[in-house]
Amino acid sequence: MPLTDIIAKNAKPQKTQYKLSDERGLFLLVLPSGGRYWRMKYRFDGKEKLLSFGTYPETSLKEARNKRDEARKKIQEGVDPSQEKKLAKITRAINAENSFESVAREWHAKQAAIWSKRYCETVLRNLAKDIFPIIGFRPISQITPPELLVALRKIEDRDALDIAKKMRQTCGQVFRYAIATGKAERDITSDLQGALKPIKRKHFNKFDEKDLPEFLRKLEKYDTDFKGDYQTKLGLKLTSLTFVRTTEMRGAKWEEIDFEKAEWHIPAERMKMRVKHIVPLAKQVIKAFRDLQLINGNREFVFPNRQNPNKFISENTLLFAMYRMGYHGQATVHGFRGTASTILNENNFRPDVIERQLAHGEKNKVRASYNSAQYLPERRVMMQWWADYLEKLGV
Repeated sequence: MPLTDIIAKNAKPQKTQYKLSDERGLFLLVLPSGGRYWRMKYRFDGKEKLLSFGTYPETSLKEARNKRDEARKKIQEGVDPSQEKKLAKITRAINAENSFESVAREWHAKQAAIWSKRYCETVLRNLAKDIFPIIGFRPISQITPPELLVALRKIEDRDALDIAKKMRQTCGQVFRYAIATGKAERDITSDLQGALKPIKRKHFNKFDEKDLPEFLRKLEKYDTDFKGDYQTKLGLKLTSLTFVRTTEMRGAKWEEIDFEKAEWHIPAERMKMRVKHIVPLAKQVIKAFRDLQLINGNREFVFPNRQNPNKFISENTLLFAMYRMGYHGQATVHGFRGTASTILNENNFRPDVIERQLAHGEKNKVRASYNSAQYLPERRVMMQWWADYLEKLGV
C-alpha cells in the first residue's frame, strides 16, 4: 500500500527505529529521536544499496518520489546514483578548494613576503571588494572572460578606471599562479585586452625653466614672508634638488643618509619599482639635511609628523606649501621630476644616466637590483651640476 502524506505526518517515534514503506524501494525511516529520513533501497551490480533523499517534512512525499524516479532512471542507464552522489560531493569540495577566492588568497599569501604591508593590504582589499563577490565562489578553471569582465565593468561604472586596469592585471597574476599549480589551464585575462575603457593620463604640472627663479626666491622666503614651516621649506628644497618622488622624500629616515659617502640609500620597499635607489648628495643637499638634523636628528624620520612623531608628514604637507606660495594648478611637487629631466636632457647629460637617477622602471627586476649604483660617478657629477644650477637661478 503506497505511503500517504497523512501517515508520514502522523508517524510517532518508538523505542526502536522502523520503516514506513512507499513503492519501488522508497521508505520513510522513523528514529526513536523523532527524526524521519527518506531512504531508497535498490540493487546495483547484484549488491543491495541505500540512497538518502533528505528528511521529512523538509522533503515532501512528492519530492521524495520524484528523486526516487530520477534514481531509478539512472540505474536503468547503468549509473549507480549513490556513487554519483559521492563523486558530486568530492567535486564540490575540490571546486571550493580551487575557487577563485581560495586560489587568490593562496597566491596573495605568497606575495606578502616580498610586498610592502600597505600594498599587500590594498591588493587584498580591492579583490575582496570588487572581484570575490562576483566570481570568488567559482572554480577558477571554469571562469570565462565575460564573467570576469562583468566584475571589471562594475569597477568602471564608478569611474575607477585605474583600479579596473590594476584588477585585470592582478587577476592575471592569480590565473598564472593557478596554471603553475595545476588548478587552471589558461589565463583568461589576455582575452580582455582592449575591453576596458582607456585611461586618460594626466601629466603632473611642472615648472618651465623660466618659472624656476621666481619659485626659488619664494621658497627661500617661505618661512618668513609666507609664514610657513621651516621643515616644510627644507622638504620642498630637498625635493627640487634631488627630484625623488614625494613619497620617497616624506618617508626618508636618518639611517638612510650616509653623510660620509654623501649618498642617500633608499631601500627597495620604499621605492615604487621595489628596487633599491641611491641618490648622490650635492653639497647643497648635505647642508639642508644637516639643518634638518639639528631639528629632527633624534627622530626616526627626517620629516616627522607633528601630531604623531612616529609617523612622517602627510602627502598634502608639501603640496599645500606650493598652494600657499600661489602655485595651485600651476605646478605640483611631483612636477620637479619632469622639470629636472627636461633641463638635464637639454644640457647634454646622457639619457641613461638621467633615467637611472629618476629611478624609472627596469623591466628586468633582477638586473635592476644590481643597478642601483649604475652610472654613479656620472650621476654624482650631474646632481652637483643640478644643485649649482638651481642655486644660481635663485640668486
